[in-house]
Amino acid sequence: MADPKGFMTHPRALPGRRPVDVRIRDWREVYEDFPKGSLEKQAARCMDCGIPFCHNGCPLGNLIPEWNDLVHRDNWRDAIERLHATNNFPEFTGRLCPAPCESACVLGINADPVAIKRVEVEIIDRAFAEGWVTPRPAAVKTGKKVAVVGSGPAGLAAAQQLTRAGHDVVVYERADRIGGLLRYGIPEFKMQKEHLDRRIGQMLAEGTEFRTSVNVGVDVTAAELRRFYDAVVLAGGATAWRDLPVPGRSLDGVHQAMEYLPLSNKVQEGDLESSPISAEGKNVVVIGGGDTGADCIGTAVRQGAASIIQLEILPRPPEARPHTQPWPTYPMLFKVESAHEELRDLGGERAYAVSTQEFVGDANGRLKALRLVDVDGPATGFKPIPGTEREIPAELVTLAMGFVGPQREGLLEQLGVELDERGNVVRDGSYATSVEGVYAAGDMGRGQSLIVWAIAEGRSAAAGADQWLMGRTALPTAIPPTARPLV
Repeated sequence: MADPKGFMTHPRALPGRRPVDVRIRDWREVYEDFPKGSLEKQAARCMDCGIPFCHNGCPLGNLIPEWNDLVHRDNWRDAIERLHATNNFPEFTGRLCPAPCESACVLGINADPVAIKRVEVEIIDRAFAEGWVTPRPAAVKTGKKVAVVGSGPAGLAAAQQLTRAGHDVVVYERADRIGGLLRYGIPEFKMQKEHLDRRIGQMLAEGTEFRTSVNVGVDVTAAELRRFYDAVVLAGGATAWRDLPVPGRSLDGVHQAMEYLPLSNKVQEGDLESSPISAEGKNVVVIGGGDTGADCIGTAVRQGAASIIQLEILPRPPEARPHTQPWPTYPMLFKVESAHEELRDLGGERAYAVSTQEFVGDANGRLKALRLVDVDGPATGFKPIPGTEREIPAELVTLAMGFVGPQREGLLEQLGVELDERGNVVRDGSYATSVEGVYAAGDMGRGQSLIVWAIAEGRSAAAGADQWLMGRTALPTAIPPTARPLV
C-alpha cells in the first residue's frame, strides 16, 4: 500500500491556516492551499498495516488504504471512484468530520496518524476541478415515489441513492434553502457554501426534486405524505436543543446557538445586510465547549466582539490519549481549532469545570452579566465549590449545549412512529420504523452525532427503502443501527 516506508520518511503535514489577523476580516475557509506534491507524500504514509482499522473507525467504511495508494501513484481519477464508492459527499466530511478514521489509524499507535481527512478533501476538490464529478441519472425508472424529509447530510445521501436507484425522489426542507445544518449551522469559514451548491446541482441534474419552505407535519400532513408517496425517509435531525433553565434565561441577549449561527449565514447568502443578533462591541459568553461552541466563537470574532469567553461544565480534557480511551477508540482530547486560535489572539478564555447559576439583567430586561461557580464533577454530579462564585460581564450569550432529540410535535406524532427512551425514532436493522414504508436516518434516529454517521445512515436507509419497494436492492448498506463502531 502506497510507499511501504513512507511513514518513516515523511512526517505528517497539513496545510497551514491563514494568519488570524487576515482571516477574521472575511468569511472564507481558514486553510491555505496545500503545496503541489505534498499530498502524495502524505498519502504515501499509509502503512501496509495488514488490518486497516481505519475502516472500522469510519462509519462509512471508506476504502482509505486504496485511495491513499492511488493518490501516491498519481492516479487521482481512480482515487475519486474509490472514494465515491462509499461516500456520497467527501467534500463535506473532508472539511467537517472529526476524523475517527485517524484515531483508529494503525500508525497512530506510536506516531502521528496518516492525514486521511486532508487526502480525502484534496481528492474531491481536484475531481470537481477536473470535471470528473458528473450527474449519474438512473438508466431505468421504477415508477415509485419516495419522500425524504430533511435535507441535511442524511437526507441528501438517502435522496441521491434512491434517485440513482430509479425512484422519483422529492426532498422536503422547511428552511428556505437546501442543506440543513450544512447550510445554516456550519459557518462559511468552516465550509463555504459553494461546495454544497455544486453537489445540489449534481443531484438536480440526476433528477432529485427539492421543495423548500415546506414544514412537513404543518404545510403537508403525514397522511398526505403517505398518500402521495410509496415510501418515506425521515431525516429531519435532532433539532430539539438543550436549554439552560436558570434565573434570567428570558433576558434579552440570551440565545440558542441555532438562533444565532443561521443569521450570519443568511448575511453571507445575501439575504440580510447584517445579523439581527450581532456580537459587535459586546462581551460574549459561549456556553458549551464542543464544535458548535467553536462555531459561535469564530462567528463572534468576525462580528467584532469586544471580548469572548467559552464555558464548559466538564473538566478540561487531556492533550494525550488517556489509558481509559485506548487505541483504536475515538478519544476525547483537548483541541485547538481555528476559532480557538482566534479566541486566544483576542485575549479570550476557555473556562472548564464551571456552571452558570444566573443570567443577570439590567432595569430594561437586557443581559448584563453571568453569575458563575466552579463545579466538581462529573462523578459528584457537578457539585458547586463554595467560595468560587463570581460574576462576569456579558451582553450576548449563546447556548451551544447540544440537542436532546428530534422534534416530536407535528410529523412524528402524526405518523405515530415508535420512539425509544431518549425520544429518538426506533429503527430495525434495515432502518425501517414501526410504521410500514417509513424509514429513519441520521440524528432523528440515533441522536446528535457525526456527519459521517448521517451519511452512512442515509445510504443504509435508502437501501432498506429500496429493498422494501422492489423486493431486492443493489444499493450498498453501512453499519446497521444496532452496531457500535469505535466512535
